[in-house]
Amino acid sequence: MTFYQKLNAIVQKQNSLVCVGLDSDIQKIPKHIRVGEHPQTTFNKTIIDATHDLVCAYKPNAAFYEARGKAGIEALKMTCDYLREKYPEIVLILDAKRADIGSTNEGYVQFAFDYLGADAITLHPYLGKDAILPFLERKEKGSFILCRTSNPGAGELQDLTVVRSQSSEAGALEGKSLYQIVAQNVVKDWNYNANCGLVVGATYPSELEIVRRIVGDMPILIPGIGAQGGDVEKTVKAGVDSQGKNAIINASRSIIFASNGEDFAQIARKEAMKLRDEINKYR
Repeated sequence: MTFYQKLNAIVQKQNSLVCVGLDSDIQKIPKHIRVGEHPQTTFNKTIIDATHDLVCAYKPNAAFYEARGKAGIEALKMTCDYLREKYPEIVLILDAKRADIGSTNEGYVQFAFDYLGADAITLHPYLGKDAILPFLERKEKGSFILCRTSNPGAGELQDLTVVRSQSSEAGALEGKSLYQIVAQNVVKDWNYNANCGLVVGATYPSELEIVRRIVGDMPILIPGIGAQGGDVEKTVKAGVDSQGKNAIINASRSIIFASNGEDFAQIARKEAMKLRDEINKYR
């Protein structure tokens, strides 16, 4: 089963576009779990068990695990193994923002797809297509390319206007922002195995709408809901495709850290359900 097939199947089964980000900062995990063995793993398993029927995907951010060295990598591995073994139909996206040159990428590919068993990964486009070819060649896996990110400073580079002369092999592209060029390149050239998606922040609904027009029915991973302040209605209306699908709308802290008490799993479920229902209201 390809990534697209798996995504479509779980969205239909769960009637959900919600992705829960497992940004399990060890300092924010409830104290009664933090003192135990494998706290990140225990926390993640509990969150997954509480929300698994409400989501289409989970997205662990590698940084929160790499920061803890060996213990963190073990926690990430155990989390991924748990999800694949107990809820194999749910999409697993590794948020690692990789892309490099030559054999370096082979290591990233093997870690994400072979060791962790992720269904998809986030990648940055700055080095160009050849830098992410090892990811694109994994036909059954998804590659989400950073396009218009959710952070406040995203426009510093992503909004730069690209101007090419008429003599350029690529033709005239005057008046196009860099993020639009990224989207166009992914659609026209990088998606030859039909396994690409884009990352566009919910905090920029106007740009999200532009990207949706460029990419058609391609999946878009949309962070920025919840703690970052993205508007759900604007995000859904700008981000879904012609069938009301292919928008993976991520919330992390607003769900997993909605409570730091012993009721954290129940509160996380309540917040995930609330988000799912609000999204579906506007699809």
